[in-house]
Amino acid sequence: MPDRPARLLVAVPSPTDPPARLGEWLSAAGLELDVRSVREGDTLPADLTGHDGLLVMGGPQSSLDDDGTFPELVGVRHLLAQAAAADTPVLGVCLGAQMLALAGGGQVRVGVAGPEVGVTLVAKRDAADADPLFRPLPLSPDVVQWHHDEISELPAGATLLAGSPVYPHQAFRVGRHGYGLQFHVETTPQMVRAWADSDPVGVAASPYDPAQHEARAVAAADDLEAVWAPFAARFADLVRGAAAHR
Repeated sequence: MPDRPARLLVAVPSPTDPPARLGEWLSAAGLELDVRSVREGDTLPADLTGHDGLLVMGGPQSSLDDDGTFPELVGVRHLLAQAAAADTPVLGVCLGAQMLALAGGGQVRVGVAGPEVGVTLVAKRDAADADPLFRPLPLSPDVVQWHHDEISELPAGATLLAGSPVYPHQAFRVGRHGYGLQFHVETTPQMVRAWADSDPVGVAASPYDPAQHEARAVAAADDLEAVWAPFAARFADLVRGAAAHR
């Protein structure tokens, strides 16, 4: 066993989407988090040496834009590609999931059904029953959506773990240890309100105003924690397992 806690590199593309509650759950599960906020000037390592896993959060950037538009994502893309090739434990959230899909050869496009925002449900797919992270989840867990792009095609060989009637590719696994969540589980109600206030297009595509989005996030907060804190602990186990085999 390693003589240090398992260490997780956390790439934060935008300060608007910090690891927040997800970070708290992962820390409580025993991981040491190395948080790098790239838009705020933090540098990323060239590789994952010294880290046992990678978490990539979301942000308002688009995975469809080139490196010149969002240079802060260049290093994130490199790390995701390396992690996917090595089957290192990875968790990508929203933008992070889209970049993970692209790193594995999948496809992303502007969402054909428009923005998907606010508290909602996703549904587990049959393959989730054989997945160590998703098997214990309820059939239709609460999540928070906030995206304008969609993962239109999963990487070859990827396993679909959750979907929804609006966008089918809500959660997936690449290899044995790479996970993508199109949705958010880390949010606080204050984060949801800030997103709603800054995204009139997304809010207009929903039946709720910013105050209602915040109120719905408040109402769902306990259910989100009940489902996704144990999920975070299972991902932490995955990272620890990788550390033990180094």
